[in-house]
Amino acid sequence: MSSYRVAQVTAPNGTFEMVEREVPRPGPGHARIAVEACGVCHSDALFVSAAMPGITFPEVPGHEIAGRIAELGEGAGDRGWQVGDRVAVGWFGGSCGHCRACREGDFIVCESLKVPGWTYDGGFGEQVVAPVDALARIPDALAASDAGPLACAGVTTFNGLRRSAGRPGDLVAVLGLGGLGHLGVQYAAAMGFETVAIARGPQKADFAKQLGAHHYVDSTAATPVAEALQSLGGAKVVLGTAGNSEAISATVDGLTHRGELVVIGADTAPLGISPNQLLMAGRVVRGHPSGTSRDVEDTMAFSVLHGIRPMTEKVPLAEADAAYRKMMSGGARFRMVLTDG
Repeated sequence: MSSYRVAQVTAPNGTFEMVEREVPRPGPGHARIAVEACGVCHSDALFVSAAMPGITFPEVPGHEIAGRIAELGEGAGDRGWQVGDRVAVGWFGGSCGHCRACREGDFIVCESLKVPGWTYDGGFGEQVVAPVDALARIPDALAASDAGPLACAGVTTFNGLRRSAGRPGDLVAVLGLGGLGHLGVQYAAAMGFETVAIARGPQKADFAKQLGAHHYVDSTAATPVAEALQSLGGAKVVLGTAGNSEAISATVDGLTHRGELVVIGADTAPLGISPNQLLMAGRVVRGHPSGTSRDVEDTMAFSVLHGIRPMTEKVPLAEADAAYRKMMSGGARFRMVLTDG
């Protein structure tokens, strides 16, 4: 293969176009991956719109990548990787290894974190080159179209829950039933939490129960969300997957004493939380980033063990523009995934 196809935009918020490029060679410590699937994430809009610093055009987004190693750069094979290995790359696209966070072993908050589609070309193409510390091994039982979304949406919700204050048996609420939340409810139930799903409208109650929720709270009902949570005994943890600051803020008074709000839904609006809501009950509000390649492997292994999969709509790479527009407009119920078909 002397050339490969990518879906790129040439200006902020531009239309995706398919172009041919020369196949890149991986440098030292890097691997070239033949992409089999790449999820479309709402965060891709940060790069397509040039909302993040350092974005250059043409821009190739995509940080929910799954495929096979096609070529290894110098020294990459010394870390146990071989051509043909099935690998995923998520939001964590590599770390610098020498900043303070990295030296403390907290690689996901690296000061120079590499993210596919931001610091190097992402997975909206047939090939991608990534640092080997970004690679997560895909279990045989997991399809590429499932592994891609689990490397971002999956690890974010899974990791957010397992690193929370919640313990098996605790009441844990998941705000939102979208691309993140529908996975969060499944993980919460499988982890042994008494699981509450919070979403808009009574029509989502049955779906929440199908995902494993023990309780459903309609955020549009007359009873406020916080009051509904307190009627269940108060939530030890609320996982805020909805990208809506107002909806996230409305859950705080539903936390029990020493309860924890874990924020993973992105929004530019400030949270409407007063110090008094936190002080007397000793509540905690914490932002949670994604997870390292090791965390992605843990997520995929747990998903296989418990039969948890993302709900996806698969489309060929050539239809990247339509898939992106559908995801961003809310027309996609859960995850759009570009495939190599």
